[in-house]
Amino acid sequence: MSIITFENVQYKHILRGITGGFTEGKITTLVGPSGAGKSTCLKQMNGLISPDGGRVYYRGEDLEQLDLVELRKKIGMAFQSAPMLPGTVGDNLSLPKTIFHETLATDEANRLLGLVDLHVDLNQPVKELSGGERSRLAIARTLVNRPDVLLLDEITSSLDFRMVKEIEQLIQRLQRELQVTVIWITHDLDQARRVSEDVWFLKDGQLLEQGNVSLLEPDGARSDIQAFLKGELS
Repeated sequence: MSIITFENVQYKHILRGITGGFTEGKITTLVGPSGAGKSTCLKQMNGLISPDGGRVYYRGEDLEQLDLVELRKKIGMAFQSAPMLPGTVGDNLSLPKTIFHETLATDEANRLLGLVDLHVDLNQPVKELSGGERSRLAIARTLVNRPDVLLLDEITSSLDFRMVKEIEQLIQRLQRELQVTVIWITHDLDQARRVSEDVWFLKDGQLLEQGNVSLLEPDGARSDIQAFLKGELS
């Protein structure tokens, strides 16, 4: 069953009739050349931007008809480079509650840090965290409102390989334990093969292929994917 569905979605000159769905409870990666529309698709999913044409549905309901506050509690998003606000670990972790004029209890905050294996004090200045720790904090922050869906935009692109593998394993564990749906943009095809069950392949604002991650294997891949696998599309 698809938890998020695109129906002929168009947006400016970037998306050109995207139709497809994301299976609930799976990790799906979005891959394709730069400018293919991957980040624009992600932003459509939690209402950061709206389609110029077509519809995006969450559990069968048109996103345009849903309350954005409630939608963004259900669909969490972590961005590239794990941007943080000045202040403490606690300040940044509680942000999803603060913007809705709510409070994150200390016990819950510590539980979330433990969930992502981040062993720091809530009062520690966030500027003291390493890149890997910031990534873990960013992931914990997306979990504050207990979302059904995690949207991840190149969250490991600035990390070294050892930390990349740790974050990959963390996301896979969270997906299993929390039964959350993960939709993950990556330019790293090896990463896509390691972490995902399904894949979307986009090019020039169109969804050319969707299905099992085996689509990224060279044998039997369509010509556009073969060119991408060979580095001929960037």
